[in-house]
Parts: sequence; C-alpha cells; structure tokens
Amino acid sequence: MAEPATAGAPEPAEDATPPLLEVAGLHKRFGPDRTVLANVALRLAAGERVALLGESGVGKSTLLNLIAGLERPDAGEVRLGGVAVSRLDDDAAARLRAREIGFVFQAFHLLPHLRLWQNVAVPLLLAGGTATADARARATAMLAHVGLERRADALPRELSGGEQQRVALARALVHQPRLILADEPTGNLDPRTAATALALIDAQVRERGAALLMVTHSAQAAAIAERRLVLTSGGLREAAE
Repeated sequence: MAEPATAGAPEPAEDATPPLLEVAGLHKRFGPDRTVLANVALRLAAGERVALLGESGVGKSTLLNLIAGLERPDAGEVRLGGVAVSRLDDDAAARLRAREIGFVFQAFHLLPHLRLWQNVAVPLLLAGGTATADARARATAMLAHVGLERRADALPRELSGGEQQRVALARALVHQPRLILADEPTGNLDPRTAATALALIDAQVRERGAALLMVTHSAQAAAIAERRLVLTSGGLREAAE
C-alpha cells in the first residue's frame, strides 16, 4: 500500500490579497486502512490557473471532491472566499457550488432525463433568481460556445462521449463561477475540440477572474496553467520544468 501524502504544496509568495481558495491540513481516509490524502495544503488566487498532475489512484479526484464539498474530509479545512466549505451541510454546499463553483466531471454526470439545455441550466436554477426562460437562453448560448446549440433539446443518451464532455463543460461555466474545478476536461476530446474547450476555460479565467484547478494527464491541457503541482504518495509538490 502506498504511503499517504504528507506534505503540503509549496505556496506562492504572500501578498495583501487573501487567496480565493485555501486548503489546510486536509486528511481523507477510505476505511480504517486506506489513507488517501494527509496534511494536504493548497492556496489558489483569483485568476490563477493550476494544473494538478499525478498517477492514477493517488487522490486527485478525491481532492477536487473535497474542495467542492461533495465529500467531507476526516480532518482539515477547505475555505472558498472565506467560507468554510468543509463545515457546510449538504444543502448549503449544493447552493455554494451553484453560485461559486464550476465542476467539469470526468464521468460527465449529466442528468439522463433532462434535455441538454436543462442540464446546462442546472446551476442557474439551483442558485435561484433566474427565470426559466432566461436560464434557457443562457444555457443555449453556452452550448453555442461548445458547438452544440442545435442539439439543445437532445437527451444525453443521444450524444457521443466527446459531446457529453462538451455539455459538462458548458454546465460548469454557464453561471460564471469564481472557481473552476476540472477533472480531465479534455480526456474525451480530439485535439482540435480540446483546444477549443481549453480556450473557453482560459477565457473564463482571464475575463472573469476565475481560478482554475485542473486535473489532467494532457500536456496540451497543462500548458494553459501558470503553476503545475504533482500529487504523489509523498505529498503535493511543484512540478519539475
């Protein structure tokens, strides 16, 4: 069994601006004998792009889930914009994600009974304050950015894996989140479509000041990041150039 991650990530130089995302002393176990993450620390500033690298099974997806409040740590804290995500109940965490976090899931997690525009509009409707007609318009416009506006009324089962990946990306960005968490966002895309998807993510970061934490094995995807961190059994560290 691999030794647990025990070191925090090297942190950028301190400045007067508090980080958008701060992870401190994070521990996660699955069962009594399997420690996945231990004492993991990470700081991410608004507008910063970070690629998270590492071998399969080391805990990268688990770390994203903990940051998003989809799983709870056994110890440690996740703070987003000063809010202790790790202390929220499930309903409050869902509302926070709908307002502040865009999550591109590796397995898509599209709702099979909803049309594509409805899937994309989910964050807008969960957050409240957006009429259904406006949500549909915004969702359809986002689908246009990923080349799927003509499929807005299709169901997920009618799409290829690559098309579903693009819908998942549109859903993650439609509400202009402050934090984008992306788990292998180009894993099902051909190089040309991947470049378009990465440009869309990059534009959200540059134009909206969002922060990006992206798990990837793709050199093409990692190239848009300003920092690259590697998660290993020994902890988080800066990637070698």
